[in-house]
Amino acid sequence: MAVTSYLLAALPALLLSGVVAAAVLPDNRIDLMHHSYQGGGVSIDGPALMLRSKIGQQLSVSGFYYVDTVSGASIDVIATASAYSETRRESRLGVDYLSGNSIISLNYAQSDEDDYNAKSVSFGIAHDTFGGMTTLSLNTAFGNDQIGRNGDASFSEQLRRYSYSLGITQVLTTRWISALNAEVDMEQGFLNNPYRSVRYRDPLAPLGYGYQFEVYPNTRNSLALGLVNKFYLPYRAALTASLRHYQDSWDIRAFDAELEYVHPIAERWLLDGHVRWYQQGQASFYADLFEFANQQNFMARDKELSDFTNLSLGIGASYRFANWSWWPTATPELNLEWDHIRFNYNNFRNVTIADTAAGAEPLYRLTANVYRLFFSVYF
Repeated sequence: MAVTSYLLAALPALLLSGVVAAAVLPDNRIDLMHHSYQGGGVSIDGPALMLRSKIGQQLSVSGFYYVDTVSGASIDVIATASAYSETRRESRLGVDYLSGNSIISLNYAQSDEDDYNAKSVSFGIAHDTFGGMTTLSLNTAFGNDQIGRNGDASFSEQLRRYSYSLGITQVLTTRWISALNAEVDMEQGFLNNPYRSVRYRDPLAPLGYGYQFEVYPNTRNSLALGLVNKFYLPYRAALTASLRHYQDSWDIRAFDAELEYVHPIAERWLLDGHVRWYQQGQASFYADLFEFANQQNFMARDKELSDFTNLSLGIGASYRFANWSWWPTATPELNLEWDHIRFNYNNFRNVTIADTAAGAEPLYRLTANVYRLFFSVYF
């Protein structure tokens, strides 16, 4: 399965989100993007294309196509298998309908790779009230995933995903907008990676430990609460402060905070910088090294279920070109963004370090860089 969560989280919101501002249809636009992720022995890169267009005064349609090619070997792969390469393709179709002070959205998404196929449908409604000062939004999504395992034709599992979110956005002053969002996710089915293994102490093994496949619960429920505040500064700049709390039925508790600053230069340049801090506790059935085989009913060694912290720093720049003479209604724009990400794992150890006693290996650290270059045309 492709390791793409970091890239997806980093993509421009207008490329990915089916949720739009209430009572105003989104702008007509074309986006062409190239993305690249380098970190932890893994490379991910590929193009993305989005088209959004209004049809009349009440209807807007959008299409999105995304490709990523994954190659290399993460620390999980190095420990138990060889390097690999795979390609994932994702496509999305969306429709937004404007009715009075409300926008109704319907979206379909499909993702395909060698061993994982995912389909999802989402529905949302956003409604302006109190003279446009308050926006209420409600969204729901259903997904159905088919999971395989390369080299094992008999392996076939299913995962069903349900998501519900509720949000309120309030204009507090002429320069301050605040939003509160709540999201509930429920998953049922095969929730672990079919390739990943846990390790357990084995004094007869050459390394002092052996491996067995992970075993996860077949359900996972989570709740996330987020608060976003946007402040518009007198010199056309903007500051955004975001807080988010997450918890789930696997006893994971997480908190992240993000600060973003956007600053215009003259009429055509826009610079932005952001910093994000993320902290997470481990799942109840996670361990870097179990004491013996089949120690528990559920056993995991996925580093993303461990106790870790994450710091992300990013900068970006966009340049708006002069209108084209041959297409005077179009506004072209070029954007370049770079993020540097650091992960510090507090109870996941680097087993690739030789001549180290089992359980005494150094803690794993990961750094990654994400680049995104995209060209947009508003029309």
